[in-house]
Amino acid sequence: MKKLFLVILLALSQISFAQNYKIIYNTFFEGKENKNQDPTIIFTNDQQTFIVSDKIAKSAKEIPFEIQKISRADNTVIQYAFLQNNQVSEYQNNEILAKQKFELKSDTKKILGYNCKKAVTSINSNTMEIWYTNDLKVKGSPTILGQDLGLVLEITRNGNSTTKATEISEVKNFSVENIFAKKKITATDELSYKDLLWKSRFTTIPIFENETINFTNYLKSDEKILRFAKGTIILKKVKYPKIESNSNVFVELTEQSAGDAYDRTGTVFIIPQNKEKSFFDALQNGTKTVPTFDNGNGKTYQGVITTEAYEPALELMRFFTPFGIQQFNHLKLKDKNWHDKVQYRQDISDLKEILSGKEFWTGVFIGNYDKNGHKISLEVTVHKDGLDVFKNNTVIPLFNTLNIMEMDGQDYATMFDSPKGLITNFTLTKDLKNVKLRYITTGHGGWENGDEFLPKENKINVDGKEIFSFIPWRTDCGSYRLYNPASGNFSNGLSSSDYSRSNWCPGTTTNPNYISLGDLKAGNHQIQVLIPQGEKEGNSFSSWNVSGVLLGDQ
Repeated sequence: MKKLFLVILLALSQISFAQNYKIIYNTFFEGKENKNQDPTIIFTNDQQTFIVSDKIAKSAKEIPFEIQKISRADNTVIQYAFLQNNQVSEYQNNEILAKQKFELKSDTKKILGYNCKKAVTSINSNTMEIWYTNDLKVKGSPTILGQDLGLVLEITRNGNSTTKATEISEVKNFSVENIFAKKKITATDELSYKDLLWKSRFTTIPIFENETINFTNYLKSDEKILRFAKGTIILKKVKYPKIESNSNVFVELTEQSAGDAYDRTGTVFIIPQNKEKSFFDALQNGTKTVPTFDNGNGKTYQGVITTEAYEPALELMRFFTPFGIQQFNHLKLKDKNWHDKVQYRQDISDLKEILSGKEFWTGVFIGNYDKNGHKISLEVTVHKDGLDVFKNNTVIPLFNTLNIMEMDGQDYATMFDSPKGLITNFTLTKDLKNVKLRYITTGHGGWENGDEFLPKENKINVDGKEIFSFIPWRTDCGSYRLYNPASGNFSNGLSSSDYSRSNWCPGTTTNPNYISLGDLKAGNHQIQVLIPQGEKEGNSFSSWNVSGVLLGDQ
């Protein structure tokens, strides 16, 4: 009995006097310490190691964050993701440390007074130099790399980027363990863990999920989704969150054919309602209820320019469906493995000022004449701490000639056959600095002599002076052949989807052009768009879909 008591006492004394260490690591580039960094901290003893950032160790309030734990008994790495709503996801990896291979060198040096040895390895073509010590009889590292070598005090990547221990101290306990208190931890697999953590780093605004855009006389609007123009437009009221100035905003749309074999024009848009009338009036009551544009060519164009009493639809993203993706994947060609969907994703951070904290009717249009049409999903994501490129605090929609209500009689944008082209008059109530025109343009119409396949110069005049001119043209359409299973193949060895086009390709988005206008004073102004539109040939005609939004600082 006395011997057993001595054994228990010895075990308890070893636990009581276990050495717990806290190591702080800072990062350096080319020998200079990085400013405004959040240092990495590890807590380690002979049983376990925790990796955490200094900010999290002091106050674990900014969700999401990760904590990594290494169990020394079996060298298991456990990753914890702390998510919204008090959720914690856990993933265990029993093999990652055993798979690490190092070339042990004879080099030695001292770091913070401890004798260190050198090991070298390669990670994704990056040369990693690791300095570790066995003086403290514990293991640990500021990353998963080198956890089983000893206590890693320095890691240098490619000879210039270094993470280095700057302070080592003994502690009584691991304060990081308090972060786990009263948390329900859910175990998951590796991919699910990464997906949960990734998605928790930004805000997702779901808008449409697997919705049909088709051509039908049987509209099926409900209390959430409205359908117009014989089903070719779907619309939903969306409340956008408050968006910080340094956030990035992305719109993402996924599309598949549900029956339509052709390439079609599509647009994602919002409907500003700051004036007496808006594009929503046209959708509800017909195009005759909104102002028209007349440049003397004998036609009138409904709802395309801003007026004192009307705002046009504001285009977030223009896209073009490919030829029959998914629905026509049974059309086999050798060495062609068709994609089953298109994902269009575009940065719309320049428009965040108008979206921030507001509610908009948000819609998608795909011009088509097929009863089965297309399937789409749409979401907007907001990412904090991004790159604030344009820094504009003002967004003013000016014109949008894309005939979103084509199937309800809205005319094609053929106004460029007149020398006047498109003219938009607008009034600024305040001076506007660093003004840019967010300009999207695509040409359309028939083979050979149609403007879809002919380079045409676009000219932008502001207050009577030419400001900018360019030829919008895409030569990379052949890059997207695998999106286009139903694209016709011709005797010259090309497919229809291969041909260069006026600023678009089947299966792509069209990027905006940002045209600098300098500073504009308060008062009346005019923007004119001139394009040498091709002449009508029989039943074939050309048109140009252009949209313009004014960006600037007040």
